Amino acid sequence: MPRSRPISMRMFLEGVERGKPGPGERGQQPEWFYKGDGSSLVAPGAALEMPDFAEDGGEEPELAGIYLIGADGTPFRLGLCLANEFSDHVTERHNYLWLAHSKLRQASLGPELLVGTPPEHVEGMSRIHRDGAVLWEKPFLSGEANMSHSIANLEAHHFKYDLFRRPGDIHVHFFGTATLSFAEGVTTREGDVFEIEAAPFTLPLRNTLTRAAPRSVSVKAL
Repeated sequence: MPRSRPISMRMFLEGVERGKPGPGERGQQPEWFYKGDGSSLVAPGAALEMPDFAEDGGEEPELAGIYLIGADGTPFRLGLCLANEFSDHVTERHNYLWLAHSKLRQASLGPELLVGTPPEHVEGMSRIHRDGAVLWEKPFLSGEANMSHSIANLEAHHFKYDLFRRPGDIHVHFFGTATLSFAEGVTTREGDVFEIEAAPFTLPLRNTLTRAAPRSVSVKAL
């Protein structure tokens, strides 16, 4: 009896097959998750803070598209920037259905905005510094030539929802990565510094990992 593919692999293969549709065609819907409102964004050089309940705080070196919704609801791509999506990979691995939980974390954007036509190929380097030395580093790829979905297909499915076309809103869409230190057995700890760099950007994105103080939340009846 044939074995079924895991859901994650099936979704990936569907993206490979139909993620770059031709003109006038509707491509495969991509997998994406909500990371919160703008309050979750962290400035370049600032700390990336894990919640006190987090199981992990791991880097995700990516490109991100920045969009402004016009007065008539038209999305405008302002440009691309370097990004560290940042996620809880231990929580994600424990249960695939907890992936949405693992994404409700902070994220950081690089200091530069690349305008114009997005580059087809981007190759950069992701590093973790610990105690003044490089603990881990590995190249990462981005750009449409290295993605299973075209940027146009990602944008079409993102902005097909009326809720995401409110005039004046700004959107950040992280384009994904396949390079994670977690996948190579690295366990991050407080004080580690994430560094992401890639041409044609001239400035790297650096953030230090911290953890929030424990706090409890209780619901009170009115």
